Amino acid sequence: MAAISQKETMMTMNRVVRLIERPVGMVTRSCFSFEDEAVAEPGEGEFRVKIECISLDPAMRGWMAEGKSYVEPVALGGVMRAFAAGVVDASNNSQFQVGEYVTGLFGVQQFAISDGNGVTKANPEVAPLEAWLGGLGMPGWTAYFGLLDVGEAKAGDTVVVSAASGAVGSVVGQIAKLKGCRAVGIAGGPEKCAYLVDELGFDAAVDYRADDFFATLKAATPDGVDVYFENVGGDIGDAVLSRMNTFGRVAVCGLIAYYNATSAPDGMKNVRSILVNRLKMQGFIVFDFAKGIPAAMAELAEWYREGKIKFRQDVREGGVDAYPEVLNLLYTSGNFGKLVLKV
Repeated sequence: MAAISQKETMMTMNRVVRLIERPVGMVTRSCFSFEDEAVAEPGEGEFRVKIECISLDPAMRGWMAEGKSYVEPVALGGVMRAFAAGVVDASNNSQFQVGEYVTGLFGVQQFAISDGNGVTKANPEVAPLEAWLGGLGMPGWTAYFGLLDVGEAKAGDTVVVSAASGAVGSVVGQIAKLKGCRAVGIAGGPEKCAYLVDELGFDAAVDYRADDFFATLKAATPDGVDVYFENVGGDIGDAVLSRMNTFGRVAVCGLIAYYNATSAPDGMKNVRSILVNRLKMQGFIVFDFAKGIPAAMAELAEWYREGKIKFRQDVREGGVDAYPEVLNLLYTSGNFGKLVLKV
């Protein structure tokens, strides 16, 4: 019998990352196992995806933790949850043909089996596959619904977004401009702030690391803030609350300042602004708006084709084995743009 080549062996194995220990503080490599398993065959009504890239998102830290949340935590021993994009390489589902590109919650692995639930199709001729995990994918949908449905942004509003150079925040500011708003981004460092203004067209950017952060924020919002898109929390959130206008809206998308806390964080200090300014503050997740996702995708794609909106991907090599180290870049401001891991 002829020897099986290394390439043939690799094609029959699936490298899988499983959560085996719940992290305390920052994620460590010991929280995961890295296993080679036989590639599964799709059953009736199913198809198999050969994953090409994996989305790394701040929410992943919460998915690893026990306790009440908007979604069940990843079970110990389970494949680590992740949005990913790839190509259909085997199918028993008439809705998904071999050779089509798709995105979905496929997990941190090389191959995934799906029945099509929650899966969307991607067109790499319209935009790079990585963009379908960023501005044209879940982060873009989150920006779209958070700003327009939750924040109720309208022409003439001043919109402030934290973590503005990230996958969600960068799209928030650009949509705000398209809707006739003044867009102010908060980001870490001069390079990211310059990118927001010079490349993405924000009206102003504020460096939260600078000693004069609050003074700069005040100067950037001379007429106050009508909509705050919250991605961070902590002192940044409190600072923006102090600039809110009467009947302002706060869309709470994320609280990354707290995700790796090992003890209960301090509560919000500037709660008086909520009362005095009669603010509407609402937390949300993108799947609250699941029925509107196809329309949001279509509008985002049209803006992208017309050159009205830009997406920046921070693509890292290393395959699934590099997952823990690359993930932690999100919590140390080590990424610049949508963080994606190549498989």
